[in-house]
Order: sequence, then C-alpha cells, then structure tokens
Amino acid sequence: MGRDHLGILEGGMGVQSQSIHDPVTLARTMDPEDQYGVVTARYYDATYQALGVVGPDVDFYRRLAHDAQGSVLELGCGTGRILLPIAADGHSCVGVDSSSSMLDALRAKTDGNGPALLLGRLQDFDLAGRQFGLIFAAFRVFQHLETVEDQLACLERVKGHLAPGGSFAFDVFNPRLERMSDPEVPERENIRFRDAGDEMIRYEAVTRDPLNQLIEVTFRYERRRNEEVVSNETTCFKMRWFTRFELEHLMARAGFDRVQMYGDFDRSPVVAGCPALIVVAGTSG
Repeated sequence: MGRDHLGILEGGMGVQSQSIHDPVTLARTMDPEDQYGVVTARYYDATYQALGVVGPDVDFYRRLAHDAQGSVLELGCGTGRILLPIAADGHSCVGVDSSSSMLDALRAKTDGNGPALLLGRLQDFDLAGRQFGLIFAAFRVFQHLETVEDQLACLERVKGHLAPGGSFAFDVFNPRLERMSDPEVPERENIRFRDAGDEMIRYEAVTRDPLNQLIEVTFRYERRRNEEVVSNETTCFKMRWFTRFELEHLMARAGFDRVQMYGDFDRSPVVAGCPALIVVAGTSG
C-alpha cells in the first residue's frame, strides 16, 4: 500500500495457535491458506489501525471508483477496509477473497447487507460473465501471486471481467534493493495493540530469495495477560517483489495497452526511492 507496513517491506499465510505451556514455539499447519485467514481476520483491523500506515490507498481507490463507469470488483477484499467505504459511496460492489475467515469478518460488519462476496482465488475466479468498470487489488495483494503463470492467469481473469473502457488497478511495494539482498532478518517486535483487554505484540521475521524475488515473512502474535504470556499464534506467507519495467512488460504481455504507473497514492511519478509502484491499466479492445 505504498508504505512499509512490516518495517522491512513485506505483508500474509499459515498459522497455528500455541498452548500456554509452549508460548513461543512457531508452527505451521497443513492448510495455510485457511489458517492464514483465521489469524489475520482476527487481528487485521486492530493491527493496521495501531500501525497507522493505512489510509491514503482508501481515498485513491475511492476516486478510481468514482471515475469508473459501472460496478466495482475488489480482488483480495479481506475484511473490507477499502471495499466497504466504496460501497458506502453508493457503488455496486463485489469482493473476492481466498479466505472464508476474512469474508466472514467482512460480513459481520454489514449485517448481511453489504457487497456481494465470493470465495475464490485470483487465478481462477469466475463471476459468470459479469463485467466491472473498476477491478482493483489493494495492499499488495497481487504480490501473493508468486509465479508468472499465476500472475498471467489472474490478469486473464481480470480482462474477462473488465467492461469496455474499464480499469484494473493494483499496488505493490517498490523494492529497496539494498534490503532485498539481505537474506535474513531475525525476529523482532513490529507492533503492539490490544485485543479483548489483552496486550498483543506482533513479531516479524523475514527470509529473502533474491534469485526468485521472493520474501517469506513470519508473524508471531503474542498475547499477554497481566504481564504473562498466555498464547502465541503464527502466520507465514510469501510475497513476490516486482521492478518497474518488469511490471510494464507483464502488463503488455497480458494484453493491457493502456498503462499508467505512479510512485505513491497522490499520483506522483515513479522516481528513485518512491514507496510504491501503483498500476492503473486497461485495454483498447
């Protein structure tokens, strides 16, 4: 989202709750996608409110929705941080996410009267021919597509659901190459917030694979009650980083011939050191 929300340029997958007898052991599960949603949905809103780095992207995508002709589709809608304000502006909205837990958290905010929601993956979602004036994937969702094959599959699905003259927008972080060359960052505290009266501390650890442009991030959520650690939950995920010209080539290969790119959510240009690479693209056909 154009900001270093991890402190080391990373964002999401796999989790296991720990007993109070073993409060600091990290663990993985056999179903990381679903479990990632369970933990992330539980703490997402409180975490990013405490971080204070979210916000400019909401206004950016709301403006795109205002300028669009037709309905709005968000890919990786999560708990609705961006989709719900757009829906509140009066737009007909649909949200897609691969986590049922995240969608449940979104539904809980709407009493069943919010946007239509679909459980599905970015690579193969299908809305039965429905088309949209704006499709977007905010907060680095596109970076969870690790392979070129998955990226192209997603872009093909986007084109199939984009109305004539419509736009597809997404944001990724602009990689700081001096950081990307560091293979490992040991666990360190990232943020503190409160949940159900308890103090929560999120820790982060990072490993990087420069050859494949992949980051693996582990978050550990430590719960403290009366200054005692009572539980831990961990979530581990990978993200793919992109460079400017790589994105331009990817969009051209996927058949998008109207491509704009910005370096931040104020629509400033891409320059050295800009925090984000934000793409707004469409097709002439």
